[in-house]
Amino acid sequence: MATCPECDFDEIETEDFEEGDELSCPECGKPLVYSGGDNVEVADDDDDDLEDEEEEEESDEDEEDLDDEDDDEDETVDE
Repeated sequence: MATCPECDFDEIETEDFEEGDELSCPECGKPLVYSGGDNVEVADDDDDDLEDEEEEEESDEDEEDLDDEDDDEDETVDE
């Protein structure tokens, strides 16, 4: 059995996992990666960070599009 590095819960069953498998701590819910033996590590949140950055970029693009539409409306009013 492994111990969660986040909350120190020491009854994480690792018997059915292979190295690199992802699991969650049953106590705190933290995403973990099985690293062999009775060891688990906190899973990298890099994938989540990338998704957040992509969503921010899409949001920024949408705002720019709205700004462009506002500019178009201003031009038709001026004419």
